[in-house]
Amino acid sequence: MANIDEMLARVGPRLRAIRKQRGATLVEVAAGTGISVSTLSRLEAGHRRPTLELLLRLAQAYGVQIDELVGAPPTGDPRIHLRPVQHKGMTFIPLTRRTGGLQAHKVIIPAQRRTPEQKSHEGYEWMYVLGGRLRLLLGDQDLVLTEGEAAEFDTQVPHWFDSADPTPVEVLILFGRQGERAHLRTRSVLR
Repeated sequence: MANIDEMLARVGPRLRAIRKQRGATLVEVAAGTGISVSTLSRLEAGHRRPTLELLLRLAQAYGVQIDELVGAPPTGDPRIHLRPVQHKGMTFIPLTRRTGGLQAHKVIIPAQRRTPEQKSHEGYEWMYVLGGRLRLLLGDQDLVLTEGEAAEFDTQVPHWFDSADPTPVEVLILFGRQGERAHLRTRSVLR
């Protein structure tokens, strides 16, 4: 039973890390889940034991599986079960399971024309256009990236992105909240 108690004790810090990773406040999570702010706060602080009902609501809101919230041991299946998350009209498909460190997402941006609103936050981002054309506002630069092009930048520089055309765009994004950069290694080919 001690092992289960230890696992449940780690749920609170995991919930807090996932919420902060998504840049959400307790009030926003409460509005999206129907769980009170005080209950969320007590869960994150470890002062309330999580119930299955609460974990199901939070897993759905965060777009993760319950195993990620409770730190369930791996089952031996290496496949990542992709659970798309909708955010600001875009579809984010997580390609990694970790809550911290470098995150990978495939992002599908519909053919919409949102009003540019640059934001800045802690972190570092690398973007690769899989298909379509991506408009990226980065500081005072207005760039259009086409299929096969990539960009990387410190996210403390104000930025915003959208489809550059009236067609959808698909992008691979690597993001490190603490400023982690993607390290690409190449190997020399001997001829």
